[in-house]
Amino acid sequence: MVSPFRQKIRLALKNATLQIALDNNAERRNTARRTVYKSLPADLQTMRRQAHAVRKDVIEHLDHYLAAFIENAQRNGWIVHRASTAQQAVDTILEIAQSHQAQRIAKSKSMVSEEIELNSALEKAGIEVVETDLGEYIVQLRREHPAHIITPAVHLTRQQVGELFHEKFGIPLTEDVPIMTETARQVLRQIFLTADIGLSGVNFGVAENGIICIVTNEGNGRMVTTLPAVHIALMGIERIVPTLDDLALMLYLLPRSATGQKLSVYTSLIRSPSQEGDGCRERHLVLLDNGRSALRGSPLEEALYCIRCGACFNACPVFRELGGHSYVGTSGRHTPYGGPIGSVISAALFGYEEFGHLARASSLCGACREACPVDIDLPKLLLRVRAGNTPVPKRQPPPKANAPTPLKWGLYFFSYIATRPALFHLAQRLAGIGGWIVSPSKKWLRLPSFSGWGASKDFPRPANKPFREVWREIQDLPPAQMQLAIPGSAPRSSPQLTKAPQPQDLAEWFEKELLALGGQFLPCTSTDLAQKVLAFLKENHIAAIQTWSEEVLPEGLLAFLEQNGIQIALQSNPDLRAGLTGAECAIAESATLVIPSNSRRPLTASLLPEIHLAILNKSAILPRLPEALQRQEKLKAPFTVLISGPSRTADIEMTLTIGVHGPKRVIVFCIIDA
Repeated sequence: MVSPFRQKIRLALKNATLQIALDNNAERRNTARRTVYKSLPADLQTMRRQAHAVRKDVIEHLDHYLAAFIENAQRNGWIVHRASTAQQAVDTILEIAQSHQAQRIAKSKSMVSEEIELNSALEKAGIEVVETDLGEYIVQLRREHPAHIITPAVHLTRQQVGELFHEKFGIPLTEDVPIMTETARQVLRQIFLTADIGLSGVNFGVAENGIICIVTNEGNGRMVTTLPAVHIALMGIERIVPTLDDLALMLYLLPRSATGQKLSVYTSLIRSPSQEGDGCRERHLVLLDNGRSALRGSPLEEALYCIRCGACFNACPVFRELGGHSYVGTSGRHTPYGGPIGSVISAALFGYEEFGHLARASSLCGACREACPVDIDLPKLLLRVRAGNTPVPKRQPPPKANAPTPLKWGLYFFSYIATRPALFHLAQRLAGIGGWIVSPSKKWLRLPSFSGWGASKDFPRPANKPFREVWREIQDLPPAQMQLAIPGSAPRSSPQLTKAPQPQDLAEWFEKELLALGGQFLPCTSTDLAQKVLAFLKENHIAAIQTWSEEVLPEGLLAFLEQNGIQIALQSNPDLRAGLTGAECAIAESATLVIPSNSRRPLTASLLPEIHLAILNKSAILPRLPEALQRQEKLKAPFTVLISGPSRTADIEMTLTIGVHGPKRVIVFCIIDA
């Protein structure tokens, strides 16, 4: 009898559309990741080692950091709940929802919610729960699981999504991605505005100040944490960083590894409920264990270092053939965590008997470790799962190898030869000669299909010379030539801790990065700012705007606009096309605006309108992220958002589309004489 896992594998390999989609997704993600790494302020390998050390320290001292985080979060006004199991987490969220008579929950992406199967529990209780990430929303409409941790609808074509939207919303059948995205924007806007509760995941919790950090691109994360009166954040207990500097390190690596961005469009730093003005008035934090504590000190502890970027998915040659829906248990149960890291986490958290076999869906090529931004040794962890070294006691020993008999004998003879140097050397020579005779002009050999290789891949032709012979030949070469003589090698430089050079003019640097993101940069002086803002509004036929209080904007600006026919609103209005805000500071390296909230600075002014106008003083442009995080910390704002360009998505066929839930345009008026 064929297992559910093997059935899924066969279906995935036969699905030509899926194969194309997975290849396109991986190629674009990997190319973007490699390109954007060049903009890091320090050597990539150095930063990976630093991130690994931070995660290792957190997991080894998790009790200490978790206690500090909880204490600070409660001091900030969070209502903190501890959940040992998935059921306890579900019960806690249901209790909160029922205490507020909630009928509708707007939800942003959360892998932890997938882990505890939250949506089905809420629906059974009669509560409508709506996924608001575009990819998650699409798969929810199809009653499917996400196919990728970052791109949930990666397995679908634009034709399939067009047919889905035609069926669900009655729009004309279309393959135009912007039209489909705009449809989702209009439908989900009503969900945001009418939801009783907003529910989100958490990317990081900062122990030193009790802040939670959420990174998104579409704007739905901001919507669900701002518009509903109640916000529930669902967080795995391992997602702690000790300090803001550690958070900056993770934010350098996470967006680059996940989506190839220097910084996600929206990085939300949530300190507390809003005391006045707009914003959420009650915030709950549900901290989930669900087996994580048992992982500490186990052979699989390193799996807790994961920051959920999905880079190992895109690097893995097996995942690129199978996709996320193929990762199922022995009973056919789906796991929310696929790919290399998911094969470890699933067996560790949800049971070896059910998911232990997933660790065998790996070539152990090491590509996943090379891609991991926190340098998790995934091949080592996968081997440990294969050996049955999971923290939870097993009811039965690891299954015996189920390889075909020819493969078993082949592995036996290989082991016999590989442990005898003379035989191994002879075998290398014979393999090289044989490979040349069979295929003198090709780098690959096509093996028979019964070997297990010939069905879908080629086998690399053995080298003409064994490695030890090549090594002997280069021993007498000078060091500079030695590296060039090793086939396939490249010169390696020592890790440098010094920061990368940066342009002298921070405004020019900021402008260059903003234009690359699709924003607009309009330099002005303090004397002509008002005229330039008015001219933009008139040119775009905008007669009313939502804005901040006049005392936190340049003097006389609002009065001038009102005198010239512009209506000023301080309260949110979803019908207004433009919002006008200031910016506490900006980050040149990623064209990021740092915008705090309080009663005089409503968050919705930079969120609900389709056009966001921001006023920035040139003197407030900082070079890099760590300086900006430290500056915002002094303000103690309930909510600070870091905005990098217009909202965007690539959830439909990896087609970049500007303007999802947040503004479609971001225009920065930079006062250059400040």
